[in-house]
Amino acid sequence: MKIEIIKSQKPKTLKIYFVKKLERDSLFLPESKKLYIKIENSDSESYRLAGGKAMKILENEDFKSAVVESSKGIQYIIEGMLLGSYRFTKYKSKPKKFPLERLFIRAEYGVEDAIKRATTIAEATNFTKDIINSMPNEMTPQNVSKVAEELAKANNLEFSALQVKDMERERMEAFLAVGRASSNPPTLVKLAYRPANSKKRVLLIGKGLTYDSGGLSLKPATAMTTMKSDKSGASAVIGIMKAISELKLDVEVVGFLGLAENMVGGNAYKPDDILRAKNGKTIEVKNTDAEGRLVLADTLVYAQESEPEFDYIIDIATLTGAAVISVGEFTTLAMGHNDKLKEKMLKAGEKSGELVTTLPFNRYLKELIESKVADISNTGATRYGGSLTAGLFLSEFIKEENHNKWLHLDIAGPAYVEREWGYNQFGASGAGVRMVTEFIERLGK
Repeated sequence: MKIEIIKSQKPKTLKIYFVKKLERDSLFLPESKKLYIKIENSDSESYRLAGGKAMKILENEDFKSAVVESSKGIQYIIEGMLLGSYRFTKYKSKPKKFPLERLFIRAEYGVEDAIKRATTIAEATNFTKDIINSMPNEMTPQNVSKVAEELAKANNLEFSALQVKDMERERMEAFLAVGRASSNPPTLVKLAYRPANSKKRVLLIGKGLTYDSGGLSLKPATAMTTMKSDKSGASAVIGIMKAISELKLDVEVVGFLGLAENMVGGNAYKPDDILRAKNGKTIEVKNTDAEGRLVLADTLVYAQESEPEFDYIIDIATLTGAAVISVGEFTTLAMGHNDKLKEKMLKAGEKSGELVTTLPFNRYLKELIESKVADISNTGATRYGGSLTAGLFLSEFIKEENHNKWLHLDIAGPAYVEREWGYNQFGASGAGVRMVTEFIERLGK
């Protein structure tokens, strides 16, 4: 959708009004070419939801252009409209495009930067959705790596990738075990954005299971149909790198994508295996469907060794079904050792429109991932508190001196939802992109 700012001229097209005083949620007068959308409150998310509602109404209409007749909250309205107009039609033989092609914004002055920011963030989020929604036989580990490489070339980012032999030299036994039964080899991608006047330095780590069958601890058939979404963490990191580089933020960010497929084969890793991670810790495998934490373990260690000087390290992962059970489908669960850091992410979530909450670690939960035969187990001794024990597992691969710099975001709930919600469609939401971009942007101010 092309967006244009206008001042006095009046295109003969649909006019959209966002208003506070309206008896109903919306009022559409197609003959008069007028659409009224009610703004529930004055917060940013209410404006986004109103923008998304306008797109929901117009998706089955024939208007090719429209003019927004209000500039109050315009950044969030446009963001909601762009997010709400997203459609994934890549595999449709007769794709139905969103009818609205041009959007005019009537404003006198001072909205250019707001429109640019909204457009950049929404497009990065929708770009992320495309990666996640794409089928697993297309988005293999190597092909997701190519997407990252193409972004690096387009946005002047640093790019490098470790292949199997490189990871063997790096002693990434946990990571390699997950990917070895697949015919599509794993890879570890590194993307870096290094501005000249950086004020802070952030490491981002994304879980990128391009498909997860559960391995030998095989998932039920009904649980496999959405497992293309298990790459949502790595996809979010790509989207974040796109957003921050286009916004030209004064924060250095280095992203790491742990990309692998967890499949079944004669050489698949097995329950009862003992794996040695890059930092030397041994891991007892109790369930091969707890694979994302194994990929992240080696990726976290590599990130800290590769870029030892940083202010924050954030991992993003569709890690546990337990997170969905505890906080629902629409909310990200944030965990870590630093309450102030968690609070910063909560504020970024609120401002960005993403729902996020926290749950606390405690000393007794750690006992649940102890192993009789290795340093640690890849699953907890009970099914209770699974999201927290998974977070504590990851904590074992964060250096002690970095514990207060680390935050774990479990996006298993909101990353991929099989129903429409707010301005989000069926499928991928791009969870993490807007929130973490907001978090990073605040660091540069």
